[in-house]
Amino acid sequence: EEILKISEIAARNGIRHLKVTGGEPLARKGCADFIRELKQVPGIEHVTLTTNGVMLSAVLPILREAGIDGINISLDTLNRETYKRITGRDEFDRVWQGFQEAVKLGIKVKINCVPIAGYNESEYKMLAGLAAEYPVDVRFIEMMPIGYGREFGRVPGEKILDEILSVYPDLTQSEKKRGFGPAFYYAGESLKGSIGFIEALNHKFCSKCNRIRLTADGYLKTCLYYKNSINMKKAVREGASEEEISQLFQKAFENKPKEHHFGLIEDNSEQRKMSQIGG
Repeated sequence: EEILKISEIAARNGIRHLKVTGGEPLARKGCADFIRELKQVPGIEHVTLTTNGVMLSAVLPILREAGIDGINISLDTLNRETYKRITGRDEFDRVWQGFQEAVKLGIKVKINCVPIAGYNESEYKMLAGLAAEYPVDVRFIEMMPIGYGREFGRVPGEKILDEILSVYPDLTQSEKKRGFGPAFYYAGESLKGSIGFIEALNHKFCSKCNRIRLTADGYLKTCLYYKNSINMKKAVREGASEEEISQLFQKAFENKPKEHHFGLIEDNSEQRKMSQIGG
């Protein structure tokens, strides 16, 4: 109820697109029903979900009935053993089932893959192949140096693109709008979907960043790099009026940083893990 209230006020302040993410959002009781409520908020045009896919199959009927506008599935490998090595769990089969069922239902699906040096470097062409076999967007998302992300090596997007072009040489950068975020895409006749890249470090897109995040514990963040945030949960629980909460949104918009400084550790840089912030 609190998140819904904040979302309703956000819509009255110009927010039009919502993404429910995590951690793993489907681990929260009632998440699918909550998405149905978000779809009914006046002013909200799109509601999407980012999930690891493990619990997806069971809630797909509810999500489809609710009118979900898209599902992003985090999948870094198509190899069951590599999946277990990366995630610590033997759940690849459940994720794959959820992916295929979502595609069959006609839901817009995106695959989010984080290239990890020494883990999935041999699989980028196979992952790209999903966009050839299915009408899905496969996005390669640069490892963020946040929390555990600082411990892993990043793989340059250019290297991945070169590998993919060796299999699908007809791909060219697409101007077609495929979402509301910073990804840039490649498409061609050889694909039913497209290949996307999101690189916050190698291809800094701060000047175009249009994201704000409400963390699971109720803090409003305007940049992943900075620990600065606004305690929206405290405001709601202390009985703040709609106008007062609107002012908090306006304050966040006005003070959104011009750019991040990943690679530097400063006193005001974020120290929490990505799963605590919301990807």
